[in-house]
Amino acid sequence: MQQMTLATGTFEPYRKATRREIFLSEMDRVVPWAQLCALIEPVYPKAGNGRPPIGLERMLRIYFLQQWFNLSDPGIEEALNDSVAMARFVGLDLGAAAVPDETTICKFRHRLEAHDLGTRLFEEVLAYLEAQGLRISRGTIVDATIINAPSSTKNASKTRDPDMHQTRKGQQWYFGMKAHVGVDSRSKLIHSVVATAANVADSTVLPDLLHGDETRVWGDQAYRGQREVIREVAPQAQDCTNRRYRYQDRVDEVERAKNKTKSQVRAKVEHVFAVIKLKFGFTKVRYRGLDKNAHRLFVTCALANLFLARRQLLRLVGA
Repeated sequence: MQQMTLATGTFEPYRKATRREIFLSEMDRVVPWAQLCALIEPVYPKAGNGRPPIGLERMLRIYFLQQWFNLSDPGIEEALNDSVAMARFVGLDLGAAAVPDETTICKFRHRLEAHDLGTRLFEEVLAYLEAQGLRISRGTIVDATIINAPSSTKNASKTRDPDMHQTRKGQQWYFGMKAHVGVDSRSKLIHSVVATAANVADSTVLPDLLHGDETRVWGDQAYRGQREVIREVAPQAQDCTNRRYRYQDRVDEVERAKNKTKSQVRAKVEHVFAVIKLKFGFTKVRYRGLDKNAHRLFVTCALANLFLARRQLLRLVGA
């Protein structure tokens, strides 16, 4: 076995950047750190007579790493000790400073939840993207996806989470919450988010997913028959939701073809869900209670918007 020398361990001339390093490098340049830190700064602890608090931006970077890589509080502490790329992103020199422990990370998250900063972070990111020229168009795609929750009662209280409920989709039963989103039909940016229990019908929260200036609203058959609701919120909007085309033993081929055309636009919302659930791993709830998971959903959607718009943002910053 060849021994590693100081030169090979330090300079690494043949080392290739990993996908994680490329991802973190891109997100480091597109996240508006100054604006987001300014939003949190009024509620963040100030230096006093005791131990000085860890830098706000460092804690925010750690919190975002949790959302991007779906890590728990102990998990992110261990990852920062293990991954050089993550430690570099946070600005940690492990030879000079220790990684914040899981209790400190947990308290920071609780502080954000207590002041409902998840919603404000989402709104701040939307405002930042609009200032960069990524404006919301006049078309909205509405849809919902189920976020699973543990259905087992093998816990201290011997009960399920009372904020979560079960629902049936097709021939399968699910237990958890539901993430409802309103997505821009052109840029695929999320402009509206609502979190409910899984048994809440998709059409119930439709008014909260529209911004009011739409000329077209797309949705699947769960939003069928909501034309009057759409007109109350967006008077100029055309109802482009899918229609029923099967009637017992008859198939309306004209309506079926229209639905196929609508689905080509509506499919863009699945790209958003792919980022939230596959890229960021938000397929299961991590916390007990709807409020904490709704907070995580808002932050995840804000980061998903930055990820989806990263190409345009990188061009603007000259990357």
